[in-house]
Amino acid sequence: MQKAVGPLNRPIQHAAAARRRHKPRRSPRYGARFRQISPRAAAAAARCSLTGSMAAPGNHGRRSRRRAWPLLFLAVLMLHSLAIYLFTRGFLLTRTELDVHSHRDDRTGISTGCSSWPPPAVDRLVIIVLDALRFDFVAPSTFFREKQPWMDKLQVLQKLAADEKTSARIFKALADPPTTSLQRLKALTTGGLPTFIDVGNSFGAPAIVEDNIMHQFAKNGKRVVMMGDDTWIQLYPEHFNKSYPYPSFNVKDLDTVDNGVIEHLLPSLHKNDWDVLIAHFLGVDHAGHIFGVDSTPMIQKLEQYNRILEDVIDTLKSLSTSGGPHENTLLLVMGDHGQTLNGDHGGGTAEEVETSLFAWSPKTPPNSVLSVLGKNLCNADLHGKEVCVSTMQQLDFAVTIAALLGIPFPFGSIGRVNPELYALSAGTWDNQQIVANDCTQQNDLEAWMRRYAEALCINCWQVKRYIDRYSATSVIGFRAEDLNHVADLYSKAQANWSSVLRSTCPSETSSQDELKEYANKECTSSALRLQIDAYSNFLESFAKLARSAWTEFDLWLMGIGLSVMILSWQKVELQTFFWPRVALPEFVFLLLNIFIRFGIEFGMSKQISGPIISNDHPVSIICGLFGSSFCSDLMEIFPIISLILVAYIILKCISYAISHRFLKYSVMFGSILSYIFIAIHWASESTLLSHTKAIREIGISLAPRFVYTIGGLSLAISAFYRLFGSTDHLKMNERITSLSAVMLCSWSPTILILLGRQGPFVALICMTIAWCIIKLQQKNQRELKLDKGIHAADSVSVTQWSLLAVCLFYMTGHWCTFDGLRYGAAFIGFDHFHIIRQGLLLSIDTFGVSHILPVLSLPFIAICWYNSASKNSKVKDATVTRLIQVWGLFAPKYVFDAIGLLLTDLLVVLASLYYS
Repeated sequence: MQKAVGPLNRPIQHAAAARRRHKPRRSPRYGARFRQISPRAAAAAARCSLTGSMAAPGNHGRRSRRRAWPLLFLAVLMLHSLAIYLFTRGFLLTRTELDVHSHRDDRTGISTGCSSWPPPAVDRLVIIVLDALRFDFVAPSTFFREKQPWMDKLQVLQKLAADEKTSARIFKALADPPTTSLQRLKALTTGGLPTFIDVGNSFGAPAIVEDNIMHQFAKNGKRVVMMGDDTWIQLYPEHFNKSYPYPSFNVKDLDTVDNGVIEHLLPSLHKNDWDVLIAHFLGVDHAGHIFGVDSTPMIQKLEQYNRILEDVIDTLKSLSTSGGPHENTLLLVMGDHGQTLNGDHGGGTAEEVETSLFAWSPKTPPNSVLSVLGKNLCNADLHGKEVCVSTMQQLDFAVTIAALLGIPFPFGSIGRVNPELYALSAGTWDNQQIVANDCTQQNDLEAWMRRYAEALCINCWQVKRYIDRYSATSVIGFRAEDLNHVADLYSKAQANWSSVLRSTCPSETSSQDELKEYANKECTSSALRLQIDAYSNFLESFAKLARSAWTEFDLWLMGIGLSVMILSWQKVELQTFFWPRVALPEFVFLLLNIFIRFGIEFGMSKQISGPIISNDHPVSIICGLFGSSFCSDLMEIFPIISLILVAYIILKCISYAISHRFLKYSVMFGSILSYIFIAIHWASESTLLSHTKAIREIGISLAPRFVYTIGGLSLAISAFYRLFGSTDHLKMNERITSLSAVMLCSWSPTILILLGRQGPFVALICMTIAWCIIKLQQKNQRELKLDKGIHAADSVSVTQWSLLAVCLFYMTGHWCTFDGLRYGAAFIGFDHFHIIRQGLLLSIDTFGVSHILPVLSLPFIAICWYNSASKNSKVKDATVTRLIQVWGLFAPKYVFDAIGLLLTDLLVVLASLYYS
């Protein structure tokens, strides 16, 4: 039966309908209770919709401004790139490489009395390169104030230098920085100075086009055999008759290259199919990079090299009899550069530029020859025998080798034929033949001095020829007064050489008085000695000029670059720096300074060899009470405990920061797996647990790869979510927090595993300081809002954030030199070298904690004073200008800062696209 509806029932029905309309309902999408819009609110909404044309422009304008920020950041990036390019052109000048080669028949402009090229002094040459050979690896420990465990391991070289003083000699060889392997090999073979900007080619060596001794070997019929470091093949792909290259960039592999050299070295010494043999060992260099100088693997490598050198020398001696294949062979055992106690190289410290060169000849030169050479540092070795050490420049290596083998000097070489190294081959010369070609009778000393002066004569002519060609073709040549000075030295030396020739060999047209005058002179030796000094003065003066001229600054280009950089700066309001409430910021800065000092000292401890904790430290006292095994076990367990704490904090933040369910749990699951794999990796390296070989390989090699893969998948998921996911229902600060949390969780595990066991400890310090910065900023904003009723951006916290980034860079053991690159991190999880893969991992390790994480974390600071009109400008001010400060005027620091600035700008562009 249908109920009648009358006028009396209508109010009741309307009330019921109103109650139904206003009954709260649970949103199926968000799970929160919302009250349905009342009729009055609906009417207001309708009015707003009718006047939408008036309200929309404001919202649309704010959205347009937010979308314009990436374009602005991109413009800043382009300005910075242009400024750095111009400044670099003026700051890191490179010398002009001349594609000109010396020829045997070159006679243009040669002085009268100079032979075309010196005759060969040796028949064969054996060069054994021990990469990163420190000077104290070869010299006896008595030459140093304190004996170290790695000293006196190459006993065979010290014994030869003590027993055969005239035919064996130890040199302290001084290299020119940068001391990376590529630059040193290039400088050793070309005879020129390395250019700083070429250090970028250390991981991809291009073939050398400059004239070099390898080219002269091949051009003059010298057969060359090479074994070892494959960098030689990259530099000289077509110059070897035989080659046995082995990959060189896997610093964790101490034996593959060395074992390959050992396999071919001794058999090759018995063959007659070569004139120059090059064997390049890498074990010492790799042991230094991974374990440091003061380590058991380093000592084991040096002892292995000592046994190898004993076998090589015994073989050469047995085959150096009259008529033997090594009768006139010269052995050189040398390093290309040194290394720090931490095993790094690339800079210009004494440890890095001082290396060793040992030379031995089976023929004994006359004692009188070596007696007149320069003063040497002599000391008794461990057995009481005297050992003398000479000093030479590696710049002289190429031209000296060319003179010994009788080939043309490389066109661009500016070194001097080293007298002591050249004198070791004096025993191979036939003095009777030399005397027969002269006009006056000469003893052994005078014969050698005459021959050496002739070598210096052609040496100076070649350098003068290079000066003239370089000055005529180079865009930035030498100053006119400098050229006039060296030209005057050359003219005087050549004029003096003519008088020396007349005194030792008067012409047939000379008068009787002149002949009597020449015969009465006792000046043969002294005249030759003065002539050698004159030539040496010219060569040393030009080498000094070249070192200074090729590092001069182009002030015009540098000024233009700085001007362009200034254009990118935003005007900073001075009142933000003179905030009335300075007491609390000063306290926080004091706290930050304490953390920074501790952090930098912690990072510096990773650069030195020896114990980090001093004997009087409380931790050392505790270790003494509980035993050293307790401390070693604690050091193994502490990183795992710190990692668990870091993982808990990060996962807790994820649960609060990310609102999207799928994104939250996928990121949390990936993060948990990543931290488990990190723990497995460290446990596999630990000595506390016993592992089978298979489990150890999985933990060491596969676990890091899983971490990298999970990080990449997390980045892909976040990008997909950002492009296709719906975030319109979130407030702007909530959306930025979610996206920033996903980005940090994607990067953090990879950066932590690359940092090694120090990573969790550094992360905890970073979290503590970041928490202080955020809390301080929140407190300041609350106070400022109460006082003025507005939100104002504060640059102090952003400055603190940047300061924290700088602290993290040094705290993790990095520093702004090329020997500060932690090459071992690039091989975590991999045994083989790939330029892109290892370069990417090395970049993440170097810039991860100082650039990637701070830039991606900056939204956490921004949302603390969220105001869309002011936030973006302050973020831009911080990230754009944080690395423009003047840190130092030396090139490695400049390069690191320039790369860091461009990387920061690029990250800001990407972050603005990601968060906007």
